[in-house]
Amino acid sequence: MSEPTRAITEYWDAAAAAFDDEPDHGLRQEHTRAAWARLLRSWLPAGPADVLDVGCGTGSLSLLLAEAGHRVTGVDLAPRMVERAEAKLAAAGLAVRFLVGDAADPPTGHERYDVLLCRHLLWTLPDPGAALRAWVARLGPGGRLVLVEGRWREAGESGVPYVAGAGSLPWNGGVTAGDLAAAVRPLVSGLWIEPLGDDTELWGGPVTDERYALIARI
Repeated sequence: MSEPTRAITEYWDAAAAAFDDEPDHGLRQEHTRAAWARLLRSWLPAGPADVLDVGCGTGSLSLLLAEAGHRVTGVDLAPRMVERAEAKLAAAGLAVRFLVGDAADPPTGHERYDVLLCRHLLWTLPDPGAALRAWVARLGPGGRLVLVEGRWREAGESGVPYVAGAGSLPWNGGVTAGDLAAAVRPLVSGLWIEPLGDDTELWGGPVTDERYALIARI
């Protein structure tokens, strides 16, 4: 493991214990949970699908996906995030496979998925373009790429500074919908953007930064 990767892993391991305290992370409020479940239903196929949740964190979206009947694989770099995700799904009596690994290049071999979901991860990556290409390669024919992103302040609602050198990350602080669409468009057959910033139920209250979902078809 490289030193930057080690530092990133340690950062998110340390964040795992309090990660679900944020309304849109833990989805502990019923109205917030219902709002995300509604969105996922609108973005994913109606029937059971194979879904790869990259940067799954503590598994809150993986849980919603499994409750909807989808077959879910979650990947996260931080072992403590994965431990919490496994515990969360076990407590709910749901089966989801979780893997510890680099979400930018998921350790899923030759497996192909109907949907790849990623939320609030791209700003942390040293090469988001390479990650996007790797993600598209994990999708089967007609697959969907679902990216929930935004342009916000540096990480860490806790106020803990991110890893040294974060200022040099290509999308540090997030990425605008226009810039992400420009990066994804050559890789897919079509895409659309859904603004999410005005839906306060998603975030536990009003937000002033840019938040959106990009949905693309392969």
